[in-house]
Amino acid sequence: MERTFDVLVIGSGAAGLSAALNIAPHLKVGVLAKGGISAGSTAWAQGGIAAVLEPGDTFESHIEDTMIAGAGLNDRRSVEFVVENAPAAIERLAELGVPFNKGESERWHLTREGGHSHRRIVHVADATGRAVQQALEKAATEHSNITLIPNMAAIDLVTGRHAVHASSEKRVRGVYAVDAQGGGVSLFTARATILATGGASRAWLYSTNPRGSTGDGIAMAWRAGCRVSNMEFSQFHPTCLHNVEVKNFLITEAMRGEGGQLKIPGSGHRFMPDFDPRAELAPRDIVARAIDHELKRLGLDFVHLDISHRDPSFVRSHFPTIAERLAQPDIGIDIAREPIPVVPAAHYTCGGVVVDLHGRTDVPGLYAAGEVTQSGLHGANRLASNSVLECLVFGLAAARHINDHWDEVAPPPAIRPWDESRVTHSDEEVVVHHNWREIRRFMWDYVGIVRTTKRLERALNRVELLRQETEEYYGHFRVTPDLVELRNLVEVSGLIVRCALTRQESRGLHYTLDYPEMLPEAVDTMLVP
Repeated sequence: MERTFDVLVIGSGAAGLSAALNIAPHLKVGVLAKGGISAGSTAWAQGGIAAVLEPGDTFESHIEDTMIAGAGLNDRRSVEFVVENAPAAIERLAELGVPFNKGESERWHLTREGGHSHRRIVHVADATGRAVQQALEKAATEHSNITLIPNMAAIDLVTGRHAVHASSEKRVRGVYAVDAQGGGVSLFTARATILATGGASRAWLYSTNPRGSTGDGIAMAWRAGCRVSNMEFSQFHPTCLHNVEVKNFLITEAMRGEGGQLKIPGSGHRFMPDFDPRAELAPRDIVARAIDHELKRLGLDFVHLDISHRDPSFVRSHFPTIAERLAQPDIGIDIAREPIPVVPAAHYTCGGVVVDLHGRTDVPGLYAAGEVTQSGLHGANRLASNSVLECLVFGLAAARHINDHWDEVAPPPAIRPWDESRVTHSDEEVVVHHNWREIRRFMWDYVGIVRTTKRLERALNRVELLRQETEEYYGHFRVTPDLVELRNLVEVSGLIVRCALTRQESRGLHYTLDYPEMLPEAVDTMLVP
């Protein structure tokens, strides 16, 4: 099957839907989602969105906080661009009906998170991402120019080599995608394509992200000829619930912003002041390394996050989603009276596909926005609550550039349908599932919070073996969503390890025992296809 749109958006979270809504008044937009339309990372975001809204706060302060958290690797132009456009982005969400918490005297209640010098986080209790997703999705569903297409796993971007009259042209003309339910492969063509596919945190065994965070957009862009940068900077959220049965449940950064303390089980020692004068409000990389240090030093499985010293009604009203979930019988924790067992978990990909301030990649016709990108905003470590903000600002930027330059883009040529003549159904699906488990295990063991050159080299050897196995399998058997994700996980894991081996210093989220000092000059790691 072939479908044609003016613009194709791959990904249905904050970045993708923001772009679609700002293109749709003028053009026909198709939005592909790998699973359900709401199944991406946006709906999982608990904390909030950062913007300068408090009297006494300034753009310069937000910019400096972002640069400090990013260990100086940020592109200041990008940071200024996002920060200065943040208040308008919040206003657009409010107009769409996002019910941000009201302040006592101010318009909105603002909370503070690690690394921020002011209260500047607007939120909807502890489920901000879900509220943002619902508002954007409702607006997109009601727009006649937007077609939402769930359960379509993108396989590869379409370029000149896929045309009926094949050429060396690199311009992206759309994507091939496999139906996650029906199994057939469809061709989607467009004059412009926007990647909004999120990050790659499921490359690790423990992650706060949904299952679909497998680096698909990064891998596809790399194969299409885009540069990829700073993939060594994978943010591990300090506080993921530790529970044998319940996986991937994030305990928001805002809980530490409202007074939550990290303590050693048994002794009750509050250890963060031993590592940083900002204690629990230090940037995430510092907090995650401190927890990792204490876990290894004391042989612990978890540490405690304790907010039970605050008034119980305050705790339950500020964190209703967390309080309700943890109170259920399978966990049985009253967060207003008991500490929460937590461990770090892979949370956010700070590197990705290189884009400019218009969201343009290296390849004509291809834009990208959100976690899939390396826009220069985050540097070596993302400041809390700058993530959804980046999606909103760059989604709009990409849309505006497409709208402004639409008349300059020719329609796509005739493209060949997906060739299924050479592949058969597999009787060895166990290979896919085994390799999926293996890559996430060795990435956790060898490419985690604290690294060494020897472990990274071992990881690279394993990536190459899995690449050979996966490509052989991909060439012989019918494509499935699981195979697509495995192929992309192998690709992005290799990019992560190569970037980590290249950076011979410790900066931000990349900490290596072999090069513990930070070099005087901050330089991006850049991989060129």
